[in-house]
Amino acid sequence: MFISFYRVLKFSFQDVYRNIWLSLVTVIILILALFTVNMLLIVKVIGDTAVDAIKEKIDINLFLNNDSEENEILALKAQIGGFSEVREVTYVSKSEALEKFKENHKDNPEILEALRELGKNPLTPTLVIKPNNLDEFDMLINRINSIDSDMIESRNFTNYKVLLDKINVITKKVTDAGLFLSSIFVFISILVVFNSIRISIYTHKREIAIMKLVGASNWFIQLPFLISGWFYTLIGVGFVMIVFYPFLTLLQPYLEAFFVGYNIDLVSYFYTNAFTIFGAEFMVAGFINMLASLLAVRKYSKV
Repeated sequence: MFISFYRVLKFSFQDVYRNIWLSLVTVIILILALFTVNMLLIVKVIGDTAVDAIKEKIDINLFLNNDSEENEILALKAQIGGFSEVREVTYVSKSEALEKFKENHKDNPEILEALRELGKNPLTPTLVIKPNNLDEFDMLINRINSIDSDMIESRNFTNYKVLLDKINVITKKVTDAGLFLSSIFVFISILVVFNSIRISIYTHKREIAIMKLVGASNWFIQLPFLISGWFYTLIGVGFVMIVFYPFLTLLQPYLEAFFVGYNIDLVSYFYTNAFTIFGAEFMVAGFINMLASLLAVRKYSKV
């Protein structure tokens, strides 16, 4: 059994070596297909992270009058906190608002100087409301607008839903384009592997005839070509793994500069999920190659 397996492997590697240029083209097509799939995954991770980060920053600010009593503010906070659409309500006092303002503008001496010349705290106490669910955002705004209180000086409702919808639309378009390109590469991979096995079988036509004459089974004849398909997959996935992580390392600083304030760490994500991502890609690509090889072998190995 071990001798037969050794011979099958030897025949398979000889086949790859003898058709080295065709094997190289097959591997390159697989690499392009896998790289496209991983780029598609990068876009999905960035889109999901950006959407989650925006959702986390969504809030509604209620600016209150300066002369509002603290007990009245806390009562209003408790009232709003009881809404089913509200996840959290935070009370920011005038002094806390001033400290945050100074911290946010610490690199702008002109604004800080103007604040000192003013000689007083111009900021008002604020209630910061975080919604429980973005789908209920409009309902929450209506409930807050229905509150009749003299303490409320103004309301700040930023339309985050429009921004999220735009991100989702862009992500979907890029994902659709990536799926289209991936489908093209998968189709080309099937054709290349199919023709690679067909040409290989043609070059080994006399050897296959001799093996059949001496009593070799169909599986002994066909198995080396099937193993070749998995070998192409192993080389393709291995090369993508070797190249992809340096590529992510180069890409990461640009993402951090572009998405300031968002925690997008692609390197950690791909390291954490490496087994799942590349294992799944190896199994899927290997299955596609084996299927193409099997079709070619069944069709052309009948001598």
